[in-house]
Amino acid sequence: MREIVFDTETTGMDPAKGDRVVEIGCIELENHIPTGRTYHQYINPECDVPAEVVAVHGLTNEILKDEPTFGEIVGDFLDFIGDDAKLVAHNASFDMKFINAEIKTYGFPKIDDKRVIDTLMIARRKFPGSPASLDALCRRFHIDNTSRTLHGALLDSELLAEVYLELLGGRQRGLDMGGDKKSSAQEKIVKVERVYREARIFKISDDEQAAHDAMLDDLKNPIWKEGGDF
Repeated sequence: MREIVFDTETTGMDPAKGDRVVEIGCIELENHIPTGRTYHQYINPECDVPAEVVAVHGLTNEILKDEPTFGEIVGDFLDFIGDDAKLVAHNASFDMKFINAEIKTYGFPKIDDKRVIDTLMIARRKFPGSPASLDALCRRFHIDNTSRTLHGALLDSELLAEVYLELLGGRQRGLDMGGDKKSSAQEKIVKVERVYREARIFKISDDEQAAHDAMLDDLKNPIWKEGGDF
């Protein structure tokens, strides 16, 4: 099963108001395992990037002016995601409205919603009432996101791929079907000599013995009382 974990960065919040995609990052999974194939592209939005948005992802007009337009990369992007791979994104409705607006501009049909998996919705169902941002989920699953000082589509996709696997139940790290090969953890096992120690005998008081005998008298044929049936 092929899946594409992806993220976008944009010039704003609404493509209907003229906002455009400025970066796409994709990670390919095969049966939930990263294959090493990625797609990453900065894009010239052919419009100004507001200062408040630059503060989020750091992509200025100057940085993007020599990058290709979406029309120049749309074919490569669609080839990478293919026709039937599931598309995994965090708050997927945001990314998909931009992707669909962009590809529609160049005559391509809308991507079917049935292909889309939203990790934000999965996290909210799994952990109701808890923070469900990408950073919060990285903290929950002990995923190192210290390099995420700014939003970046490829880095966010890499982090999301790890989060997605954890939301599915977690990868069985160290599971090896390769026969006798030992894991690094197994190689570090140290055999410890256990010193035998005689069992300790605890004496009880007369009052405790009397209370115990009285309890046994209330039981029908207790097997641990002298003369009981076994």
